[in-house]
Amino acid sequence: MPANLTLPLFGDATQSSREQLGQHAWLLRGFALAQADELLTAIARIRAQSPFRQMRTPGGFTMSVALNNCGALGWTSDASGYRYTPRDPLTGQAWPPMPLPLLSLAAQAAEAAGFPGFIPDACLLNRYPPGSRLSLHQDRNERDFSAPIVSVSLGMGAVFLFGGHARNDKAARIPLLHGDVAVWGGEDRLRYHGILPLKDQPHPATGSLRYNLTFRKAG
Repeated sequence: MPANLTLPLFGDATQSSREQLGQHAWLLRGFALAQADELLTAIARIRAQSPFRQMRTPGGFTMSVALNNCGALGWTSDASGYRYTPRDPLTGQAWPPMPLPLLSLAAQAAEAAGFPGFIPDACLLNRYPPGSRLSLHQDRNERDFSAPIVSVSLGMGAVFLFGGHARNDKAARIPLLHGDVAVWGGEDRLRYHGILPLKDQPHPATGSLRYNLTFRKAG
């Protein structure tokens, strides 16, 4: 399959490009642009029910990125470890349901990357202010690694680190822009990945913030 292939832009008749990051890993440039305003509105509604918060790692460090969740399960971190829970520890309530536009985008992006039938039950929302970062890590708290990961970028640009299956493997540095969607699964599912510290380059849609939506099949 060629490294670059034109695909219909999600929700629009214009075109976006597909860049191959690994054997089963793709970057869909601009795939979410047509739905970006709708996605940001959904984020605001989720935030009204369940606020963003900076979680602590099991080692006692406070994460620089603020997090939130929607869907049947939500990812959390504290002194007890990393895990998924059906309820928000901050409010004691179930996580907000996953809005249909988010669910549809995740499913269509996964299918465009070669993973048809993807139905996520968890969406982790990350909010990045300038200077925040995400160190190299694997997504391995899920029960089933056969489903892909779908990651949507909104707002300020970032540099995505996409490494190998060992932490010290060399990581590619990939610019992510507003509306880009990365999808990885199969043999690439457990690759280490992260985000370099964000530069303060405000975006018209979000100001000095970047939002990332990460969809997973966790249960």
